[in-house]
Amino acid sequence: MKLFEFQAKEIFRRHGIAVPNGTLITRRDEAASLGPPLVLKAQALTGGRGKAGGVVIWDGSEDVVTLVERLLALEIRGEKVRAVLAEEKANILHEYYISITVRGTTATPVLVASEEGGVEIESVAKETPEKIVTIEIDPLTGPKQYQVRALAKGMGVSDTRDLQKVVDGLWSVFTACDATLVEVNPLVATPEGFVALDGKMVLDDKAAFRRGELLSELKAEQTKRLDVSLEEVRSDTITYVPLDGTVGLISDGAGTGMLTIDLIRDEGGVAADFCEMGGFTSPQVIYDAMSMVLADEKVRSLLVVLIGGFNRMDEMAEGIIRYYEEHKPDIPIFVRMCGTMEEVGIEMMRQAGFSTYDDLLTAVRAAVTRAAGGSDD
Repeated sequence: MKLFEFQAKEIFRRHGIAVPNGTLITRRDEAASLGPPLVLKAQALTGGRGKAGGVVIWDGSEDVVTLVERLLALEIRGEKVRAVLAEEKANILHEYYISITVRGTTATPVLVASEEGGVEIESVAKETPEKIVTIEIDPLTGPKQYQVRALAKGMGVSDTRDLQKVVDGLWSVFTACDATLVEVNPLVATPEGFVALDGKMVLDDKAAFRRGELLSELKAEQTKRLDVSLEEVRSDTITYVPLDGTVGLISDGAGTGMLTIDLIRDEGGVAADFCEMGGFTSPQVIYDAMSMVLADEKVRSLLVVLIGGFNRMDEMAEGIIRYYEEHKPDIPIFVRMCGTMEEVGIEMMRQAGFSTYDDLLTAVRAAVTRAAGGSDD
């Protein structure tokens, strides 16, 4: 689940990280009582706001209501602006970058920082990689003092104690919220100490069994206060990796997907992709996954493997049926679904003219056979 900046900053504040005082504006008339100087920041679930004109320093020379109205009308990288965060202007001495995320190759948390803040970290990594410091964190102990000292040296920071407070706060946020990313860009040095001028957070939906109350609170804030649809709130991610085969594959779990790739090969076929729907799926997510997989001209059959735990098979059936009704692909589909609401999902598929399979291996064999040009009967 992605958080808006104002939500991330509220969490930062709870964990001892300094952030500017601010007011959230959701309607133009709410801006009338504001006084300069302020920084007006468009709230959207994407980056690149500065380049898109979504961050404005207001000195009072222009009507603030007009400014807010203009920001609320923006669309940034396909994301509608839902609100404007009006914050006090900071006395900036230097801008840094700092984040904690998960390294994909080792599945361990890493602390990433740079003396260059306020710019896209990807640009820094490409143009001046020597300015980026990366430190792997032991998840059992968290960041150690000697690591923070090394971080301070790499960032050119002299006040290690103040930086330690920031790192400790970020680690507290990362672990307490089951985050996959906690990012501050920029983290600014001011005469009063470090302040997080921006905040970005992504929470792990798969941790809902531990953080259900927090996720519900944040989702309610987005849907009710900012009128964000539930589909937009869900951070359902689709992992798509193209492969060399002809059997298109969609699964609702990475383990299931890897197992199915092996079964496809055991039956003499080759998967055309690895496509896994992460998080809580929905009709739109499986619809989007099918769009990705069937865009590959090599695909000769589509195998969909679904195991409903949190996810409902009636919703999966809804997405599959809608995709075929709207696009009418000339690709046979082989679906194995089981779990939550499977009886309803299977009946929906049957009424729409699709068969489903109770057994995974049987579904794999049928998909491989059709991909090879044979009959699945």
